[in-house]
Amino acid sequence: MTKILIIDDAPDLLSFVRRALETETYQVLTCTDGLDGIRLALSERPDLVILDLVMPGVHGEAVLSALMAQDRSLRVMILSATGNVQLRIACLEQGAVDFLAKPFAIRELLARVRSRLQEDTSKRRKQTLRVGNLVLDQQARLLLVDGEPTPLSKREFLLLLHLMRNPDAVCSRQELLSEVWGYDFDPTTNVVDVCIGRLRAKLRSDLILTVRSVGYQLQSA
Repeated sequence: MTKILIIDDAPDLLSFVRRALETETYQVLTCTDGLDGIRLALSERPDLVILDLVMPGVHGEAVLSALMAQDRSLRVMILSATGNVQLRIACLEQGAVDFLAKPFAIRELLARVRSRLQEDTSKRRKQTLRVGNLVLDQQARLLLVDGEPTPLSKREFLLLLHLMRNPDAVCSRQELLSEVWGYDFDPTTNVVDVCIGRLRAKLRSDLILTVRSVGYQLQSA
């Protein structure tokens, strides 16, 4: 279920927006404090954060800055009564995906939420590679094998990424050395073979074939 976090210190508005979003079948989390909002956003990983700017304690702009510093993939929509154009521009330049001024029409808010979530879905599809029983999320650097999360080291991720971008193609050792390790030429190193061995163990299948005297091939079926 799509998860949305609302950070706003106005209880009536918070309740109103929450009910409207839940009617659209979203799972909604709420908080009235900037620090709690940062904690919830980073721990719950919502699909969208709706953030007020003018709050007691930590200002919403500081919350946005903290979230972007920790995770640029978080999608934050600003919902605020501020008339400061420079502040709006600053929030968008920091990474906010939208800015809706109060007062607002709830139908417009819902339309903007749907639009931002659709953009995120489309973007994630482009960033996700699928080959056989493997699903690789490039942004999150997350590999699913038969639906199960499987940890990868940096080199394992880069090696598998190259293979999944070229399914059924034979990738030479030199090509992999250059793409993954940045080596121009080193006929004595076996780092590719060692890393392929670790990947095979984690994939729990024979998807990666050895092409003798050439390199490796990731089978799509």
